[in-house]
Amino acid sequence: MPTTHRVDGRLHLCFGRPDPDAEAQLQIKQQTPPLRVIRAFPTADHTLLAHIHNVSGGVLGGDQLRLCVEVQADTQVQLTSTGATRVYRHRPTYADATQRTTIQVAAGGVLEYLPDLLIPYAGARYRQVTQIDLADNAGLFYWEIIAPGREAHHELFAYEELHLQLDIRAAERPIAVERLHLIPATKPLQSLARLGPYRYFATFYLCRVGLPPATWLLLEKALQEIAHILTDQQTTLWGVSPLPAHGLSVRALSMNSRALLAGLPHFWQAAKWALYGQNVVMPRKVY
Repeated sequence: MPTTHRVDGRLHLCFGRPDPDAEAQLQIKQQTPPLRVIRAFPTADHTLLAHIHNVSGGVLGGDQLRLCVEVQADTQVQLTSTGATRVYRHRPTYADATQRTTIQVAAGGVLEYLPDLLIPYAGARYRQVTQIDLADNAGLFYWEIIAPGREAHHELFAYEELHLQLDIRAAERPIAVERLHLIPATKPLQSLARLGPYRYFATFYLCRVGLPPATWLLLEKALQEIAHILTDQQTTLWGVSPLPAHGLSVRALSMNSRALLAGLPHFWQAAKWALYGQNVVMPRKVY
């Protein structure tokens, strides 16, 4: 089994306040290429916005990347990428490309993690492992959009393997567990048991720890109405499901990314207003 890899990238970000009366700040505890954050920008709603750069232009065969994010008490943070995450072709003499992400949100903190698409190129082998821990009264808005490949190059599900692992814990108990292992060559994603005729899929988690069940029942109903309005059987399907506690998940299948990128903010706005009485601020992109 090949163990050689191209690069070890580390990025450790800590968002918090030096004292209760101070403005929130970003402390970069560790930063090694290709992962990079230049600075954090305050937004109109006092959220700190930071952009995660991959200076390699994408995830290369054998890359071993680690991202650690700490959101301290009563701090609001928005994280996004500067563009789609491109996963390049695997090299036989290298280990599978891997990104491991750990996120901790302290009491009263809020994290909006809103990256662009993940695009696995033909021949890519990629493993993504994400662990999110939410303290009491912590909030999370986390979406992920997976593309079939480079459609303009006629690459539809031409990657070799895609492993996606996600665990979300609230108050030290699991509330969401995902394990996806996609091997298009042997388990075609066009099967009706998988994606069927659709090409893109998305997941959006909406959480705030400690709210009463009635809050989630009302929000679920509101989001289901949005899902009904946005669903078009020919192009895009939307659905909403409750978590065991502390949140909801929104899922979608689509023929294109445009419908997902246009639809997700509707759910985000409805949920953020219901949970925090705040309007969303779309992430400003920098390049």
